[in-house]
Amino acid sequence: MGEEQGQKSVQSSIGIPRLQQAIEFISPLISHSHSVKVFPVKWQSIRNKLEEILSNFTAIDQNSNFNDNESILDTVEAVLATLKNCNELAQRCVDLSYTGKLLMKSDLDIVCTKLDNHIKTLSDVYTRGLLTHRNALVVPKPGLSSSRDDVRFYINDLLSRLKIGSRDMKKQALVAFNDVIEEDGRYVKISVEVDGFISFLVQFLDFEEGEVQEQAVKAVCVISGFESCKGVLISVGIISLLISVLESGGGSSKEFAARCLMRFTENSNNAWSVSAHGGVTALLKICGNGDNGGELVGLACGVLKNLVGVEEIKRFMVEEGAIPLILNLARSKDEIKRICSLDFLQAMAYKDETVSLMVFKEGGISTMVHILDPKSSFSMKLREVSLIVIMNICCSSENSLNILIASGFMNHILYFLSYGEASAQELALKAAFWLCGTSEETKKLMGNAGFMPVLVKFIDSKSFEIREMAAEILSSMVIIPRNRKSFVQNDQNVGLILQKLDPEGAGEANSGNNKRLLLSILMSLTSSNSARKKILDSRYLKNIEKLADAEVSDAKKIVRKLSSNRFRSIWTGFWHS
Repeated sequence: MGEEQGQKSVQSSIGIPRLQQAIEFISPLISHSHSVKVFPVKWQSIRNKLEEILSNFTAIDQNSNFNDNESILDTVEAVLATLKNCNELAQRCVDLSYTGKLLMKSDLDIVCTKLDNHIKTLSDVYTRGLLTHRNALVVPKPGLSSSRDDVRFYINDLLSRLKIGSRDMKKQALVAFNDVIEEDGRYVKISVEVDGFISFLVQFLDFEEGEVQEQAVKAVCVISGFESCKGVLISVGIISLLISVLESGGGSSKEFAARCLMRFTENSNNAWSVSAHGGVTALLKICGNGDNGGELVGLACGVLKNLVGVEEIKRFMVEEGAIPLILNLARSKDEIKRICSLDFLQAMAYKDETVSLMVFKEGGISTMVHILDPKSSFSMKLREVSLIVIMNICCSSENSLNILIASGFMNHILYFLSYGEASAQELALKAAFWLCGTSEETKKLMGNAGFMPVLVKFIDSKSFEIREMAAEILSSMVIIPRNRKSFVQNDQNVGLILQKLDPEGAGEANSGNNKRLLLSILMSLTSSNSARKKILDSRYLKNIEKLADAEVSDAKKIVRKLSSNRFRSIWTGFWHS
């Protein structure tokens, strides 16, 4: 027993210097190879392999007491022999002292093969885990005031642990990395600068251990949040790796992967790359799996929404059954699934009559109108998204609008205008504004339904935006004679419009556009004899007179029309002068 320990001790005392000797041999050899002018492609390949071996040996030398790992000791000896051979070949190439090009090319191929074998051996050892808790040197996490060099040293230490650590240590290294990058953005930027860190990190997205994969994709997700780092991740093939995680990863890993893809596909960037690696199919599959949670499905819908900007990809989605799939999600019990699926649908349907028609055929309108039903308990956010989809889809044809109105849409909007909370009223006002602009017939229907008495109340709202929107809707509606007659029947309607035109009132109430809209309403009303009489009888008539005196064009026109009325013929001479 003692004899065996003695042999191991001797082997260790020889092994460590041999490793250092190999490290000291590789750097000058790489430099020397740059002097070679022949077989440049071969020598570039050799240099790349030497740099990888150097990185691995440096990690082992700094972080591991490997005296009980015969695989590493044997590999060091084999590498040293190959290095000597490589150095001889480099010198012969520099001196041009080789006997023939074919023979030298063959010798270089043999060296490349040997180096590949050494790299594979090291990789196999790493997979088993060379570094363990027992022999690891612990580098403490730098403080918040630490220098850039301290951060770089810590990142390099984590890289070494990722390379040569046991499975458990790889996971802990990733956990430690996630802790620091979430806390301090410097670690993200420096990790990108550390040679080989990102390319090694992303390899763990294919790791068979679920917890290791999850920590790796979580780290990538954080890094992808930095605009300056996206290009580096793309260059190491991150798109295909993320899609692989979507296809076979765990739940949390899939969420991180989808979040990354959302960032990479903003403004349809990298859309073709996602599609080429089967990403569209993988994302649709996630949406169609009822066992997936709302968060994951919502993220998948978000990525798909980013991709629809590419027409060919959108057509592929349609062919793959995206429309019925989305509508099924819109009918689910999960609020997140409903919101995100409809948000995706509105992006697909925007200015696309083909998609809009498919939504009609699949019963999509009734689904969305049901969400707007006051009797339902859906959130205001979901109602808003549903309304946006309706407005995008139902503006394409008269038939679609008829179906919408027949489904009870108008009644739902009127209810929220009348009885809804502030947020619901604002949403309903937007819907009424859109509805009023669809057709003359719709304006008549809105008048018959009783929209105008409700809209007039918003003229007195504290919100400038709401006042202006209500005024614009009314201005458009009273153009219709039937609506004008209905509006005038209520004495308070005319009085309120005149009251709000007080030139000495609050500035917002008399802003240019709001004043213009109110005057437009009055201008339409003056086409009616009964309306002119009510304006003339109103105690707020002086507001119009003051505006006319101030040379407000529309006010002067209104006064001229009033002056032609038989009830105030005395004005005729003055205002036509």
